[in-house]
Amino acid sequence: MKDNAGGWVVAGWLGRYRAQWLRGDTLGALTAWALIVPECVAYAQIAGVPPQNAFYAAPVALVIYALVGRSNFLIVGATSAAAVLSAATVAGISSDPQDAVGLSAALAIVVGAILLAAGIARLGFITNFLAEPALVGFLFGMALTIVVRQAAKIVGVSSGEGNFFERLSTVLSNAPDWSWTTLAVGVSALTLLFVLERFLPRLPAALVVLVLGLVVSAVLSLKDHGVEIVGKIPSAVPVPHLPGIPAQDWIALAAGALGVALVVFAEAFSIANRFAREHGQAVDANREMAAVGLSNIAVGFVRGFVVSGSASRSAASAGAGGRTPVVSLIAAALILLTGAFLTPLFTDLPEPVLGAIVVVAVRGFMKTSELRRYAAADRRSLWVALTALIGVLLFDLLPGLLLAVALSLVMFIAAASRRNVAVLGRLPGSSLYADTAAHKDAAPTPGVLVVRPDGSLFFGNINRVQLAVQDRLRGTDPAPHTVVLDLTSSFELGVPVLDTLQELAEELGRQNITLHLAHVRTKAARQLAAHPLATRLGPQHIHPTVEQAVAAASGEPA
Repeated sequence: MKDNAGGWVVAGWLGRYRAQWLRGDTLGALTAWALIVPECVAYAQIAGVPPQNAFYAAPVALVIYALVGRSNFLIVGATSAAAVLSAATVAGISSDPQDAVGLSAALAIVVGAILLAAGIARLGFITNFLAEPALVGFLFGMALTIVVRQAAKIVGVSSGEGNFFERLSTVLSNAPDWSWTTLAVGVSALTLLFVLERFLPRLPAALVVLVLGLVVSAVLSLKDHGVEIVGKIPSAVPVPHLPGIPAQDWIALAAGALGVALVVFAEAFSIANRFAREHGQAVDANREMAAVGLSNIAVGFVRGFVVSGSASRSAASAGAGGRTPVVSLIAAALILLTGAFLTPLFTDLPEPVLGAIVVVAVRGFMKTSELRRYAAADRRSLWVALTALIGVLLFDLLPGLLLAVALSLVMFIAAASRRNVAVLGRLPGSSLYADTAAHKDAAPTPGVLVVRPDGSLFFGNINRVQLAVQDRLRGTDPAPHTVVLDLTSSFELGVPVLDTLQELAEELGRQNITLHLAHVRTKAARQLAAHPLATRLGPQHIHPTVEQAVAAASGEPA
């Protein structure tokens, strides 16, 4: 893949790797491995494929992302969101369980191809429209959704189906059926996790608790006391395998794959970006889009299903000390060994212990401090975050994520459409023009109104800018004979913008006011030259600088 310098590199971090990082990465990998193995079973069931298919996918996804991705902390693999999306898309084509494996693998390939093509086309900028408050709310809601599902494991009942509130209601209404032995195991695991993190932060708390859980389960035979255990996991080693589905099914998958690709990447990038910010790093959206795409393509060719970034595994790995993609490489090797030889080791793992580990791992995404900061300083951001959060809780993870994306786009359009139009004046002793509201010594030129939209013009704000220019005219006494529009912030001018500027020129003409344009950028100048506005204004009304425009309007030499 292409790095920021323009060269195509794979695993560029390897040359910078330090030996002292290996201990933390190994502990992070062991923790990730311990979570991935049992979760593979659960997510395969959600996706409607046999458990071994998740084992086929897991090491392949980890290795491919480690080689081409940029996040040091993102653990790529099966997730609840990806599994739910995969199952829903596949079910829309065939309800036959025999078709699920081939269709799921093909869907992963199509999703991966879409993301890879989008990354190469540098469409990662789409992530810039994901507003931070919306992502804060989405991740908070995602963490709560994961917590309520794991809470059901901790008390020994099913969380049922539906959204967060329905699942929470199911868990609470089944209180008479709670297994007190299961609850004791889960609460003990939670307590030990918090104690170890508080007093022995260097220890891999999740791994210690998992090993103790296995030992206690085996010694006390917790299964015989009503505690659910992970159970037997079939052995599995990934081998290349074509999906083997008809051509019409590939075509049928394409439409649904677009939505799956958007959600999968948004989920993965939001997690990668959050870890990058917390650790003073950066991730490139184009690179991440292509990396997640390649991971899905590779997974599809080993009979896996759609993969994304895992919040719980990424958080648990980082909490155990993982700091580089070596975590994924070690975890992949461990999963290969596990799939081939070691699955019996996890047979006695208590489900409440696994639930406790996941709950502690995702609590970092519940950013109450951010919500308080928004409440104190930015109520609009608070409402956006809360709307995304409640959307996830009410409509579940996938619709909630789409709501977060929609809110981000609304925020962007709303902000872009509100452009301040500044009145400019010449600074004393110079040829520079500045905003008269910010620089009290900036003097307007008599008879010439110089205005500058503080941002790029596009179809969503040009009408407001037109009205703002008229407002500035009404506030100028005596009325000017010329308006100079400084376009320094507009690198291109679409047809709707040019049409509206032509209307403005005609309006001003009816008031015996001439329109001049200044600072017309290169691309904008080409677009202007192809529009009737250029003929109406003439070259004498289009200038490279505000100073030259004012000089021409005043009849003075530039």
